[in-house]
Amino acid sequence: MTQLTGQERAQYVQSMFTKIAHRYDLMNRLMTGGMDIRWRKEVIALAKLTNNASLLDLGTGTGDLAREAEGLFPQVKVIASDFTLEMMRVGKKNGDLKFSTADALKLPFKDRVFDAIVSGFLMRNVTDIQQALQEQFRTLKPGGRIVILDTTRPKKNLLSPFIKFHMHVIIPAIGGMLSGERDAYEYLPDTTENFLRAEELAARMAAVGFKKVNFKRKMFGTIAIHWAEK
Repeated sequence: MTQLTGQERAQYVQSMFTKIAHRYDLMNRLMTGGMDIRWRKEVIALAKLTNNASLLDLGTGTGDLAREAEGLFPQVKVIASDFTLEMMRVGKKNGDLKFSTADALKLPFKDRVFDAIVSGFLMRNVTDIQQALQEQFRTLKPGGRIVILDTTRPKKNLLSPFIKFHMHVIIPAIGGMLSGERDAYEYLPDTTENFLRAEELAARMAAVGFKKVNFKRKMFGTIAIHWAEK
């Protein structure tokens, strides 16, 4: 399904996440061996929040990043935003986050309103990466920070065959058993191989105006955390 583009792809992604919402967090733990919990802590640390900051967790899913921020900085004004209602419904069962429906390509927020914008596994699913970055740049205050946690195409090495087997055999098998939606867990590994390399995403961030762009790779080079300032 990664060959879909534009509105067709957006509708497929929304439908897919609606179907797997009830098993999304569990599968994240299993696919990453629980490392996604540590990565989210790193994302919030890199956002450099203060107690009075305003934070947008874009593509929040069930709200893990937003919840992490609220736990560390109780006075932060957090908005957890997603375009899949079912994901947010599942998230609401785990706390009282402020959720907001939003399309990453056309954010319903004014210019220069957030001190930080974070996202976890959002960018590989948007239909226009440049537009999504421009919208985040627009809604950040001058000096504000963007932090992106997402997959990245790994460099070829001795572990490449094992990584490929894990992504294309193990993950779809487990995902299919737990959620009944094997197709979704075939799509998600495909997005890793078809998404930008870490260096390419960094270049896209710089192209829309972000400064001090940096990144670090995780999990045998299949995950990257990017951060930058406006």
